[in-house]
Amino acid sequence: MREAAVVATILKHAVSKSEVTASLDQVRETVTGVIADVRERGDAAVRAYSEKFDKWSPDSFRLSDEEVEKIIASVPQQVIDDIRFVQDQVRTFARHQLDSLREFEVETLPGVHLGQKHIPVQAAGAYIPGGRYPLTASAHMTIVTAKVAGVPRVVACTPPIHGEIPAATVAAMQLAGADEIWLLGGVQAVAAMAVGTDTMRPVNLIAGPGNAYVAEAKRQLFGEIGIDLFAGPTEILVLADEHADPFVCAVDLLSQAEHGPDSPAVLITTSREVAEQTIAEVERLLPGMPTRDFAGPAWRDHGQVHVVDTLDELYALADEFAFEHVEVLTAEPRLALERMTQYGALFLGEGTCVSFGDKVIGTNHVLPTRGAARYTGGLWVGKYLKTVTYQEVTDTDSRTLLGRLCGRAARVELFEGHARSGDVRAAKAAGDELPWNTA
Repeated sequence: MREAAVVATILKHAVSKSEVTASLDQVRETVTGVIADVRERGDAAVRAYSEKFDKWSPDSFRLSDEEVEKIIASVPQQVIDDIRFVQDQVRTFARHQLDSLREFEVETLPGVHLGQKHIPVQAAGAYIPGGRYPLTASAHMTIVTAKVAGVPRVVACTPPIHGEIPAATVAAMQLAGADEIWLLGGVQAVAAMAVGTDTMRPVNLIAGPGNAYVAEAKRQLFGEIGIDLFAGPTEILVLADEHADPFVCAVDLLSQAEHGPDSPAVLITTSREVAEQTIAEVERLLPGMPTRDFAGPAWRDHGQVHVVDTLDELYALADEFAFEHVEVLTAEPRLALERMTQYGALFLGEGTCVSFGDKVIGTNHVLPTRGAARYTGGLWVGKYLKTVTYQEVTDTDSRTLLGRLCGRAARVELFEGHARSGDVRAAKAAGDELPWNTA
């Protein structure tokens, strides 16, 4: 890390950290109450919150096979074809990731066999957001990747949209390989998957993006179940030099701001002219956006524009943000691969955009937010795998060596029981005495 923060000229500020913190405190309180209620009342609580937040209370939240088939039949064929194509891209990339993980067994000493293998979690929950939009792509990212990893049971949850079934999302869930499809959203869905109810068996791990409430629910339940990462409101950071097109900068900033009113959209540039023109383009484009009700508040409250003097300062400040999506619109975008260490995903050059990653290109769009990129990458096939080890000692001389060494090493730490386990192996292998065994 750098000894001092980069000093930048800020042309546009976001709301204060205290305002953000106050909002998160309210989210935490609400989520704590919902989770506690689902623990206590199970399905009754789930139904009550679904009625309250989504105006949705069917006889069963889980769709039957017949219902799924009927819903898919209502989806235009072109949409189905596009879903299949995109899922093929995600599946191909996930398989390459899986191929990069190697199981092995090595003989480190004569007769000492050490091994590593990968075991998929046995049940995963896939949360597909949908309160505002039918986010079919999140089904690809969570379900397809889990199935490539070999997860035998994938429970997929998505909320209705304004009381309607999101048919395209259901199609994406089914085509991705979900074993159970539930029309259920929000904290109540996450809590039900984590703790279980009379009608839903719990899962071992929950993956998928969501709003601040969903992200907080995953945070509070982590430890009781595994999670992929903290994937809250989406973030975009655009890095631009004097060669960047302000129109492209503005379009791409707004492309992520439309996710919701709490989605940060930030520009860092070495050109004041690019900065000022980008702000002007955003203000010009916003009124005509169909999603301005979300993009507008996001840009107003969470949009930022920073001007720095050099590319070195640009990359250094970008790492301080540690944002989810980083789009590099510079003359040499691949320099970011060398200079940056803290980001969820890089999008290099004007020919690439964050929306490609969100929707079609094949890399996973479930990525770390709120600074989590400082310690984790995004969702990938390895998140669904438990990397475990095994050991076997079959050689008498090695058993003697390790038994005697274990006795000495354990007694240095005052672990007499551990030492005796080692002593016994040496005794059986080489006839060592056991002075502590008085029988």
